[in-house]
Amino acid sequence: MTLKLKLRRGKRSSCLRIIGWNTAFIVIGLTLVVGVSEIYFRVKMPFTRGDLPVRFDPEVGLIRKPYAEMRHTDNLDFWTISWTNSLGFLDRDPQPDVASMSCHVVAIGDSFVEAKEVAISEKFQVKLEKLAARTLPHLNVTTSAFGRGNTGQINQLPYYDKYARFMDPELLVLVFHVNDFWDNSPFLSAIIKGYHPEHMPFVTAERKDDGTMRLRPPDPEYFQMPGPAVPPPSRLQTWWDKMAEVSHFAKWIEAKTNALSFERDPAPNDPFVVEWMKQLKEYPVYETLPPEWWPSNWREVDDLFDEDNLPLFYEENLDYTEFSLDEFKERADRDDAALVILTTHHVGADGDLTFDRLKAMAQARGIPIISQLDYIMRGGGKVQDANFRHDGHWTTTGHRWAAEALLQYLAQNQRICDRGERGAAGGGGEG
Repeated sequence: MTLKLKLRRGKRSSCLRIIGWNTAFIVIGLTLVVGVSEIYFRVKMPFTRGDLPVRFDPEVGLIRKPYAEMRHTDNLDFWTISWTNSLGFLDRDPQPDVASMSCHVVAIGDSFVEAKEVAISEKFQVKLEKLAARTLPHLNVTTSAFGRGNTGQINQLPYYDKYARFMDPELLVLVFHVNDFWDNSPFLSAIIKGYHPEHMPFVTAERKDDGTMRLRPPDPEYFQMPGPAVPPPSRLQTWWDKMAEVSHFAKWIEAKTNALSFERDPAPNDPFVVEWMKQLKEYPVYETLPPEWWPSNWREVDDLFDEDNLPLFYEENLDYTEFSLDEFKERADRDDAALVILTTHHVGADGDLTFDRLKAMAQARGIPIISQLDYIMRGGGKVQDANFRHDGHWTTTGHRWAAEALLQYLAQNQRICDRGERGAAGGGGEG
């Protein structure tokens, strides 16, 4: 019995040693993997937090600070550090004297024009200038860009009035993205961004008693409606948040998890959107709206105007985009500048309802449209290469294709650069 007991204890001790060594190897292995991963991501990710300083201009609204360092990343595809120019835009400093002696092209738009994801030297307006210098040197093309994320054409009107018009452009390019339809609407924009529609930090439009529209200046007392009540984080979440603050590897895991979640459900029923709609309904000016006027969830707000029979709240808000095009057309005609719309590859081409709605608006006003998607497909390119894998904004390839599409349009309408002979260069419809 004693011998058997000793053998049994010896086997148990041996098993414990084996388990102990295996556990040690696993811990050491995991420590090495985490350590090596941390070193790798610290090299790959120069920073994990963005910094996009803004200021409030009483004529323009929220805009970037001039000569400010801008850090932007999604912690997966890009880490860019750029500096704004003297006006607060992510472009080279404007040179009105040079522009007045050249065929100057001005681009105005949202985050696709601001393009925080790439270096300034890689942006489409810079590429257009370089391409034109090689292939159309006799036109003497120069460019500048005025863009700010989370804006629509109505919000961008002061970019032209205060800055771009003094560049005396021959060609004014409005870059149109799918979300511009609701960015132009103060009501839909409020649901998405949480600003009260009558107290926006941008130039917006309002409908007068006679049904016509007029511009409303930015409100210096703009405010954002409170978000939904958020339950306190669990201990595990608190621990993870602290880890993501100090660990680049943890920050990458967090970003990748969020991206995978978005891929599974690209339009979740965002609790902020639901809460902001609830609060808007409590204001007297909106509480009388019938139920069918309101979207029921985030998916309806973000369906990108691609339904055959639009709900009432979409039909009403299309008027704001038409109004913005009227305002830009009036300015372009006044200043003898040709006007064109460049749609991003997300908008679609002929047959896409979002594109067709915009095209109908543009044709009614004699504004040509250049479809980036159509240009990419005709050239045999892979559309997915136009944007980052985890972010919908243009890669350097997307910027190059935008520049090439504009260059092609300029080559076909060279009279744009000769104001005396321009006439109706380009006509209406699609470029």
